[in-house]
Amino acid sequence: MTDRIMPADLSDPTPPGDDLQSWRRALTADDPDACGEAADALLAHGYAAEAVAGFRAALDGDPGRRDWRRGLIRALRDSGAVAEALSLCRDVLRTQSDDAVLHRLMAGLLLETGDSAGSLDHAREARFLAPHDLAGLAEVADMLVRAEEPVQAAELLEPALRHAHPADPARHPAQVALARAWLVLADPEKAESALEAALEAAPDDPAGATALLAQIRSGAGGDLTPAFVRALFDRYADRFDSHLVGTLRYTAPQALRQALEGLGLGTGLRVLDAGCGTGLAGVELRPFAAWLAGFDLSPRMVEKARARHLYDELWDGELVATLRTRPDAWDLIVAADVLVYLGDLHPVLAAAAGALRPGGRFAFTLERGEGVRLHEGRRYAHGEAHLRQATAAAGLLLEHLQPVIPRWNKGQPVDGLLAVLRKPA
Repeated sequence: MTDRIMPADLSDPTPPGDDLQSWRRALTADDPDACGEAADALLAHGYAAEAVAGFRAALDGDPGRRDWRRGLIRALRDSGAVAEALSLCRDVLRTQSDDAVLHRLMAGLLLETGDSAGSLDHAREARFLAPHDLAGLAEVADMLVRAEEPVQAAELLEPALRHAHPADPARHPAQVALARAWLVLADPEKAESALEAALEAAPDDPAGATALLAQIRSGAGGDLTPAFVRALFDRYADRFDSHLVGTLRYTAPQALRQALEGLGLGTGLRVLDAGCGTGLAGVELRPFAAWLAGFDLSPRMVEKARARHLYDELWDGELVATLRTRPDAWDLIVAADVLVYLGDLHPVLAAAAGALRPGGRFAFTLERGEGVRLHEGRRYAHGEAHLRQATAAAGLLLEHLQPVIPRWNKGQPVDGLLAVLRKPA
């Protein structure tokens, strides 16, 4: 999605030669309004570098025009001068801090330069300043999704769409932005519903709902993304322990400890709790460890784990990427009820193999099924054959495999597997 508004009479991206020449002639006229209008037209048709010159000339004649300042920032951005656009936008915001459009521009520029935190600050300010501007909210939601905050995007757009006028042309891009949020959150059914609403609002489909809908109906877009898992557990952190232990009868950490003791695992080890959550597994792992580290995708879960004062080191990070950062570092890696959020086990087992010291072990639980299947609980079940294939491909040895009930769900025990893999010495 873009913050650029295409004038109705300029919707053809390839303007007639006469129009293009007339816009270029207007840039040399001693008329700020003519320069500004020509710059708008040139920018809308992709001539960003020429639009920069036009907006500069227009502002020389009338430096107070907000729309031309915004246009110059967009033209600089689109011509590749992102740093200059960022600097100008920052300068203008010092005197026009109540301008929601400028805050949206700033959010997009910061996101483009990798400053997600700064981008989110300006996106939220834009939402505050223009809470009923559906087109603007759709832009903000798009930035939230790109900054890996899809829950906030959905929470922003759903009420706005409920209260929007049925004829508001922004309903179409807003529904598409909402669908993108639901796709990142691995909820294709809600995404499909939003896209159908988008096409109902605008059958000509300027925002590309049809292509996204085809992707969903082909079976793509249903995998669990890191953003989905992080959002799930950030929201779950405060009630995680009581719900998991009390309601779901979660016993995976205890089962893993017992299996490791049965294999004669010693003490004084470097131990990594991968996907540590609030630290429930850390309680069981601490006796094995001279150094106990943990990480989780959810920052709020890591805060809860830190409060236990069990770990020597804690951080937040994605599972496979984090395992790859420290080769040959660990005697034991444990993932209790974590791999249920991954489909194919090959990448994570390969990453664990690289992270283990020779002779080190990777212990984890799975939900048992056939092949690899994402079930209705938004968790994966894995078959034993897939586990064995991924283990062999990673160069690991399957040292121990047993059936286990890691937790209960809807009053029924969950059929699971507990595996301990070993890296050859």
